[in-house]
Amino acid sequence: MTKPFLLLINSLLFLLVVGIPFNVWAQNQTQKDSYTRYELLAPETHSFRIIYDVSATTSGANYYYNTLRKGSEHQITAVYDRMTGTALKWLIVDGEHAKANGHPTASEAYEYLKVYLARPVPEGGAARIRIDKTYKDAKSYYKEGDQIVFDRSLGVKRNSVVLPSGYELVSCNYPSQVELEESGRLKTSFMNRGTAAVPYKIIAKKLPDWVKQPTPNTKPMEWPYYKKQPSGRDKSRARLGYQLNERAFQNRDIVYFLQQPETHDFRLYHDYTETREGMDKYINVVRAGSKASNPSAKILDTGEALKVETLIGKAITDKGIELNGEITANTEIIVIWFDPVKKGQSVRLRIEETYTDANRYLLYEDELIWDRSFGRNRNTVILPTGWFLTTNAIPAIIDQTKDGQPRLYFMNDRPDNIDVFIRGKRK
Repeated sequence: MTKPFLLLINSLLFLLVVGIPFNVWAQNQTQKDSYTRYELLAPETHSFRIIYDVSATTSGANYYYNTLRKGSEHQITAVYDRMTGTALKWLIVDGEHAKANGHPTASEAYEYLKVYLARPVPEGGAARIRIDKTYKDAKSYYKEGDQIVFDRSLGVKRNSVVLPSGYELVSCNYPSQVELEESGRLKTSFMNRGTAAVPYKIIAKKLPDWVKQPTPNTKPMEWPYYKKQPSGRDKSRARLGYQLNERAFQNRDIVYFLQQPETHDFRLYHDYTETREGMDKYINVVRAGSKASNPSAKILDTGEALKVETLIGKAITDKGIELNGEITANTEIIVIWFDPVKKGQSVRLRIEETYTDANRYLLYEDELIWDRSFGRNRNTVILPTGWFLTTNAIPAIIDQTKDGQPRLYFMNDRPDNIDVFIRGKRK
């Protein structure tokens, strides 16, 4: 045997002896579900707090590495495990250390925040963490006359920026939602539909001293205020009590795997995070005209399989389950049961099932037809093997799976549904 080969064998034996799986070191670090909140501090400090949510997805990994951007002075406040809410151990390391200890693509030109995960990442699961840190960067956050400017390239796909107290928004260069938070501070938020980073620029100005600190008004207008109940275009006045739900912060991800169109079947999985204290179940109401089968569910944080039930009509009320709408003999739901969520904790679920829906997924003559509305903010549709895309009505990012199947990614940053319409033909 050659000397290099013997060295390789000895290295593998060492990894086995100390109990470290070799594939952990060989795998590239992967992640998903990233969301960043930037809270601008007093302008003269050139500093902003960053709250970064991310899911580490490298199977078996014990660490997660967060790149610390060059040109910014960084201060780490804390890192938390989002499932349990407990603080995690962390360390600032150089790129050489990161590259040799679980992040093979790390650059030696950068520093990294090394996070010690609460548990190894389960196969097909995720370790959700929240990083709380502060950056000082005069090139990204500065004063310009009587205005303040936040001008920074943002590579994460979901972001929000919170203005300092007492400031009004002057301009924003990328389509964004605007929300007045309970603290009285204004927040912009956006979802990046593209593949490149967004050169995001916010300009704000201090409100005059006589302007009272604003607070959000979430109380709906009562009907006696109106002469009559509004309808048509006037009905929009009823939204004066509307409370914005930040679209970028929503963390639901749905992937549809279309089966051959003659079957009218599509398999899907839906990732969802439950944060409400005391909640012990997730209820999926099957759409009228659809049939659900083969449901399963697991906790992505741990890989634990969960109990799943399909209930129809009276069986729903017998379980003491209440729905928003009327429960009829044909009402069908899928219930996923889990331990009640404790205060300050959360659980991320993956729900899988097969749907049959001849009205929304079908073969018409020689064409595949998909006609279905999406209410969630992130949706992916994968066409079946042997088909190519010919029509797509709602703009999407389009690529192919490793098996050559067309894949369409729809990012909906609006608080309403999109009506997705797809056609395809056989190869």
